Amino acid sequence: MSSTIPQAPVTSLLSEARGKNGQRENAHGVPGTRSIDTESTFQHWIYDMVIWCLSVVFDLFFREIRPRGAYRIPRHGPILFVGAPHANQFIDPIMLMRQIRNEAGRRISFLAAEKSMHLKFVGTLARSVSSIPVARPQDLAAPGTGLIYIDDKEKSLIIKGQGTKFMKECDQGGSIILPNSLGSAEIDSIVSDVELVLRRPFKDEKAIDHLLSGLSKFKKAPKVDQTKVYAKVFKRLHDGGCIGIFPEGGSHDRPDLLPLKAGVAIMALGALEENPECDIKIVPCGMNYFHPHKFRSRAVIEFGPPLSVPKELVKAYSEGNKRESVQQLLEIIHSALLAVTVTSPDYDTLMVIQAARRLYKPAHKKIPLSLVIEMNRRLVIGYTHYKDDPRIIHLREAVANYNKQLRHLGIRDHQVEYATLPILESVGKLVYRSLKLFVLAMGALPGVILFAPVFIATKKISKVKAAQALKASSVKIAARDVVATWKILVALGLAPALYWFYALLATWATWKYDLVPQVRPVWLVTVAAMIVFPAITYAALRIGETGMDIFKSLKPLVTCLNPNKVNAIAKLRITREELSKEVTEMINSLGPDVFPEFDSHRLMQS
Repeated sequence: MSSTIPQAPVTSLLSEARGKNGQRENAHGVPGTRSIDTESTFQHWIYDMVIWCLSVVFDLFFREIRPRGAYRIPRHGPILFVGAPHANQFIDPIMLMRQIRNEAGRRISFLAAEKSMHLKFVGTLARSVSSIPVARPQDLAAPGTGLIYIDDKEKSLIIKGQGTKFMKECDQGGSIILPNSLGSAEIDSIVSDVELVLRRPFKDEKAIDHLLSGLSKFKKAPKVDQTKVYAKVFKRLHDGGCIGIFPEGGSHDRPDLLPLKAGVAIMALGALEENPECDIKIVPCGMNYFHPHKFRSRAVIEFGPPLSVPKELVKAYSEGNKRESVQQLLEIIHSALLAVTVTSPDYDTLMVIQAARRLYKPAHKKIPLSLVIEMNRRLVIGYTHYKDDPRIIHLREAVANYNKQLRHLGIRDHQVEYATLPILESVGKLVYRSLKLFVLAMGALPGVILFAPVFIATKKISKVKAAQALKASSVKIAARDVVATWKILVALGLAPALYWFYALLATWATWKYDLVPQVRPVWLVTVAAMIVFPAITYAALRIGETGMDIFKSLKPLVTCLNPNKVNAIAKLRITREELSKEVTEMINSLGPDVFPEFDSHRLMQS
């Protein structure tokens, strides 16, 4: 969203809905206390039905979904829910809607990309839950004519062109988008067809280096007027309702947060400028997934303390210092999001952090999922603080090498301990678990066969959609953020049709071959089949989940029987013990310097 959207039209659109004293009043005449989203209406009944139906699907796709800090959500008054990172395209808003409805009884109107609203199924769902469509510049982007470059690093705001048509194709307030996920930048002014000036430089140094190294292709995106969108948002907030937004501007699969768009700050400041008494609260929501694109993965949705917008920022915004006010509020929101998310500068660092957390974990003790997130977050903060310390550099290399040895041996960290069992015990466990796996596989086989067409279709279509999304995006790495969405969407469409086909096929076979003579009328077979076939598939899902855990445990046992790897595993176990001791001592030593209350959080003592 652009931060240069004019505010005057919004004022005129809302002026009719305000009381004599300039404040929006509720039914009791008290400003800002009404919560329109908690009222009983037909639209809200539809909202609840849609969320309930999708919750059933989500409980099948995800193994575990946990809320954390939900008690912090205000039960009344206007709220701006701000979610990040936006790692699971259409799934993220539904996840938030479900948790907030269940935990706090609130209903959210999410801002949704207008492009998504044009998709038949997604658009229908979005409208049924009162989503507000937003036109995004990146969705309107098109290839620009010619090539661009920067000829002086000290003047990185000045973009030069070769064969370009900036005057004709670009807008002041629009954007220039670079290829290969190098980012975008807003246009401040257009000097000529071959020169324009950016409002701010590209955030990624790689983007500047790319333009300094030679000519580059680019896309140009127009400036989008969001006045009517803001008017709808302000009205919802003034009525005491809830608005949801992912301020990064789009979904992505990066390990860190994207720069926040100005729209979220304009919504809060603009609504308070219109009605200073509406007391808007901003609730940061951390979307923390474990392998978000994979079937039967886990998620923790964390809610931070509600934020009030500083009155001095509202005053400055009203007096015309909009850019400074917006920037300061964005920084406040960004800090709040960092407190409820696990972010990392790159994927390798994230893998090291997660390995360090496992090494620090108390032996033989299962840590709650929400606490795993908190530990990861604190380790990231501690690593960022001490990353240049020689001890941390050495420890990072040691942990990374340990991860490398695990991959080489084909085992996981939690399997190191029992991968060094005596040969007879290993053989006994291997035989027992193999037989158990065979029995479970036989039990799951009917359901697997029934669901196989859906499984194959979801896998293939999600890959195609990911490739398309990656090609169209400037921020995605592998477009994993759209994989789970399309798996669920395809399953939602295909699975009911497939089971209706099975049911009708069973009905036809019963009638044709008189398989069950006593069943009359035959349509009862259809009803029974629509109950039995999904039940068989669900049973296969539960059985298969257990079977997969057993299957993953076989490899370490096989490795124990390999004479060439026994010594390597024994050494790795010793390495793990030494590394675990070193990690624990380092965390306990440096932790209090970063977190004053660290002693109360030592898991090794709990």
